Amino acid sequence: MSVVVTTDLTSKNLPGNGPRPKWLRVKLPYGKNYTEVRSIIDNNNLHTVCESARCPNMGECWGAGTATFMILGNTCTRSCSFCAVATGKPDSLDIMEPYRVAKAIKKMGVKHAVITSVNRDEQKDRGMNIWAETVRLTRKHSPETTLETLIPDVKANWDSLELITKVNPEIVSHNMETVKRLYRRVRPQAKYDRSLEQIQRTKDAGCRTKSGFMVGLGETVEEVYELMRDLNDHGCDVLTIGQYLQPTKMHLPVHEFIHPDLFNHYKEVGLEMGFSYVESGPLVRSSYHSERHL
Repeated sequence: MSVVVTTDLTSKNLPGNGPRPKWLRVKLPYGKNYTEVRSIIDNNNLHTVCESARCPNMGECWGAGTATFMILGNTCTRSCSFCAVATGKPDSLDIMEPYRVAKAIKKMGVKHAVITSVNRDEQKDRGMNIWAETVRLTRKHSPETTLETLIPDVKANWDSLELITKVNPEIVSHNMETVKRLYRRVRPQAKYDRSLEQIQRTKDAGCRTKSGFMVGLGETVEEVYELMRDLNDHGCDVLTIGQYLQPTKMHLPVHEFIHPDLFNHYKEVGLEMGFSYVESGPLVRSSYHSERHL
């Protein structure tokens, strides 16, 4: 597939060392639904990636009564240079966590729930038994709720991957995060080809697959095309593309702010490639509008 991006599109991008452009402004969280979601999460001692990753859409999603639950604790064994989730030695696994998540989902009455987790590389099963139990209990208590599971890299432990594909959530997602050239810098403990293989194996197991990545880290347009082609060739059904935002001064700086027109272009290219659904925009994150990805 041959695609040409005109200079008009890329020239609209803004350098990352200036103020955030107007298209990245978001409203502060507020409202009754936001307060209720906040209360349910706090009362059940749960974590959300919305908070841990400092998602810019938290106000919108929580105001709509939805949240992305983060299981396996709140401390990650990886040290990705883009991610705001705490890194270090995690606590022992909480075997009651799946029940609390299922209970909260039922109480919130959500039609579509997204669950993600930190990496637990110190666990032989990468935490996938807790993952599978969370899906089973959610289905038991909320049989009408559809599920997206945004799972981490299992480091080629394919038996562990099978634990989640066997319970067959409606969507199994695994994010590539960035283009191949930047992998060692952005995801130093991950491997580009290994993540692609994980997506392919998930698809081969009969699951609907999804992945996402960030732009604005210094990648070229052609590198974005390459990543999209690789995902398409490895069985990815749904694709999300969003702007990288530096969570703290300790993390990678933003190279440039990508203009909405280029995001729209990426969406058009992705649909032409054959992805069944593409969500592409400055504020898009993995779970943004995830109910539409079914």
